[in-house]
Amino acid sequence: MEGGEADYRHGKVLDEDQLAVDIPETAHQISKDSWFQVGFVLTTGINSAYVLGYSGTIMVPLGWIYGVVGLIAATAISLYANALIAKLHEFGGKRHIRYRDLAGFIYGRKAYSLTWGLQYVNLFMINTGYIILAGSALKAVYVLFSDDHVLKLPYCIVIAGFVCALFAIGIPHLSALRIWLGFSTFFSLVYIIIAFVLSLKDGIEAPARDYSIPGTTTTKIFTTIGATANLVFAFNTGMLPEIQATVRQPVVDNMLKALYFQFTAGVLPMYAVTFVGYWAYGSSTSAYLLNSVTGSVWVKAMANIAAFLQTVIALHIFASPMYEYLDTRYGIKGSSLSIRNLSFRIAVRGGYLAINTLVAALLPFLGDFMSLTGAISTFPLTFILANHMYLVAKKNKLTSLQKLWHWLNVCFFGCMSVAAAIAALRLIAVDSKTYHVFADL
Repeated sequence: MEGGEADYRHGKVLDEDQLAVDIPETAHQISKDSWFQVGFVLTTGINSAYVLGYSGTIMVPLGWIYGVVGLIAATAISLYANALIAKLHEFGGKRHIRYRDLAGFIYGRKAYSLTWGLQYVNLFMINTGYIILAGSALKAVYVLFSDDHVLKLPYCIVIAGFVCALFAIGIPHLSALRIWLGFSTFFSLVYIIIAFVLSLKDGIEAPARDYSIPGTTTTKIFTTIGATANLVFAFNTGMLPEIQATVRQPVVDNMLKALYFQFTAGVLPMYAVTFVGYWAYGSSTSAYLLNSVTGSVWVKAMANIAAFLQTVIALHIFASPMYEYLDTRYGIKGSSLSIRNLSFRIAVRGGYLAINTLVAALLPFLGDFMSLTGAISTFPLTFILANHMYLVAKKNKLTSLQKLWHWLNVCFFGCMSVAAAIAALRLIAVDSKTYHVFADL
């Protein structure tokens, strides 16, 4: 066994071919959920309140042609990359229920640590973005009913972080979401349908819009590169093995079904609100679409409240790998309501989300977070690592042409990752000159 895999005690189960497959010990449930439930977990992520920003953060910098083509291409490429990772879930007689376990088994200890670091950064920044989103939704509701500017964005972010912590304490693990996924889907439909209908109405009534890409030539280059990072950010979780761990046997076949559901029916609402939002407002589209729409106050308030509530649920999905690590590390098993387990969740999960909340309030630049997260972690985890791991794992079964294809993917996305990181850092530097810390945007 490679030294990169964590020192877990292993149990044995039999797959459908009656071949022994080792499963690492975990404090959370695995192999309990149907592919349909897992498909809704994935769809909850892809149709989170982040979709309300794609008109402004993807379409505005790219324009109609590159925006539409880029979004469709990102869908296909992301499905392909995620399918590669899903097919390696039981590679080498091991059940790899964590992304870092898979990397460690294939490459060794250093890759295990590096992958864990990249994944932690990826999920931490996604969660920070979710808290910014939830705070922005609360602030939008407040502004609809009051113009005294007493309740500022940092205060709303703190409230959002507190509610997210309460939810995290109450839901012990990813499989326990169950009925909450139904609520999440309902909330998603509420704000997507309202944003779609109000944008459509505004677009029909508005005069001709300007769809030109704003900024100087240099600015356009950097914002275009940054938008490519937002494209991959829209589709990828950075925690596919952790989600796949919850699905029933046969895990590969069922995970592929869940992925096909995510990348067909799951992407349609996101497409609809992204394209209609840009069509209605052109290059002046806000980075939070509900700030651009016009309509009755109560309808907009309902959309923002739904966005807030869905964000609380979605954040829990992306924080679950950290929760699983800590619960397993400290042996948090048994009843979720026992004094020891409950106090542990209050202290550890509350502390983790308090750090997220502090960073969110300190630097509430949502578009910048999306770009930087896509550049420094989503590109490496989902595209570079997925293609190279598959290349190494299946090298004896791949033709020369297939090997070349995977190497081209590794090199291309490696270059894209570097370019997108530079563009994102430049964007943050520019925004830092415009806004101060704890800004009330």
